[in-house]
Amino acid sequence: MEVFQMENYIDKDKIESVRQRREKEFKHHQSRHPSKKKDILIAPPNIPLSYPIQGAEVMPLHTIVLPGLGFHGTSRENLKVVLQASFGNLNTLADVPEEVVQGRGTKLLTITTSYVKLLNHILEHVTYTSTKYLLDAVDMMNFTEGTYLVKFPVTIRQLHFPRLFDPGPDNSLRNMVTITIKSFLRYHKLRILLKSIKQYYPDITIIVADDSEHPEKIEEANVQHFIMPFGKGWFAGRNLAISQVTTKYYLWLDDDYIFTEKTKIEKLVDVLENSNLDVVGGSVEGNEYKFKMFYEEGEDSSCLHIRSGFYHRLEGFPNCVVTSCVVNFFLAHTEESRRVGFDPKLQKVAHLEYFVDGLGILRVGSCNDVIIGHQRRHRPTNTQEANSEKLYATFRNAFVSEINFKMPLHYFKNRMKCYTKK
Repeated sequence: MEVFQMENYIDKDKIESVRQRREKEFKHHQSRHPSKKKDILIAPPNIPLSYPIQGAEVMPLHTIVLPGLGFHGTSRENLKVVLQASFGNLNTLADVPEEVVQGRGTKLLTITTSYVKLLNHILEHVTYTSTKYLLDAVDMMNFTEGTYLVKFPVTIRQLHFPRLFDPGPDNSLRNMVTITIKSFLRYHKLRILLKSIKQYYPDITIIVADDSEHPEKIEEANVQHFIMPFGKGWFAGRNLAISQVTTKYYLWLDDDYIFTEKTKIEKLVDVLENSNLDVVGGSVEGNEYKFKMFYEEGEDSSCLHIRSGFYHRLEGFPNCVVTSCVVNFFLAHTEESRRVGFDPKLQKVAHLEYFVDGLGILRVGSCNDVIIGHQRRHRPTNTQEANSEKLYATFRNAFVSEINFKMPLHYFKNRMKCYTKK
């Protein structure tokens, strides 16, 4: 098992300064993205109050009637019920005297009466008005009567428009999938890949992001060739390619793959169309590269534990499983991938990091019955190929320097202190 302690890759005289900057940024992050953790609510036994456990939801700066409020005790002198909010104001639509309902239009609403029927009439018409423009927040309400106290959530959420992709009247693959490739130096391999794609999918759109030192023109039908600054990097190229996708899905490929009769894009589309997955990987000549990820939260930072394998089978697809990370041959929802993005700081060796950033956001699967080929290594046929392969190797084989770069990056960006891989 490999164990990486992030602080070991940061200069000792800089670690305290880095830690302080990281915690400052983390607090700012928390202020913008409050914790999604829910408070633990224990329902008291046999209480006379009814209230909504979930489903009370309001758009920011709007008003709703709070559903399900009620008192189920007996009448007595001066029944007193109090409702308290944190982010909104309370009122009731019931037309009753001011001495019965106090605090209208404030965060604290008090109802005093000796009649249960009147009390329930007022409670049935209690309103909650959001007073702050909060996109996604939960107001934990207090609801009390005598010694009884309950809490219930009112969710404040701004609805948003969906972003849909039109597959066209014929629902063709061309209108649903774009192939994306990050290429660097190896035009001899890229041209073999493009030729193999055309053999099986002649009309599909292909986007190539290219940061070679001396770009060669790729002028082929349905191929969009984007030139980047030299050595801009692996993930910068991914970002560029995916930014140009106009279809619901994109298929990610390395430039040294090759399509075969077993490379059935339709099968991967079927999985994403009929499951809740966001990403589904295939197999590269039998290698599925499936990994599970486990997040361990600590007080000052977190750890990531990576283990080979999968969680369980994907229902309805006997050749597919649910996992956290897949091989560099996958079909993905375009919009979901854009939400996560690819860190452009990762230039030379990067893949797993996309799934680390997507943990808890992307639902990932892998299917072993969709297979792509990997071009065989062979002796260069000319000087240009030899020089390209030699230069490519200097970028690709920078493992130690990349580890030394990635660990401090994870330490700060992901607030991670360690990760283990087995």
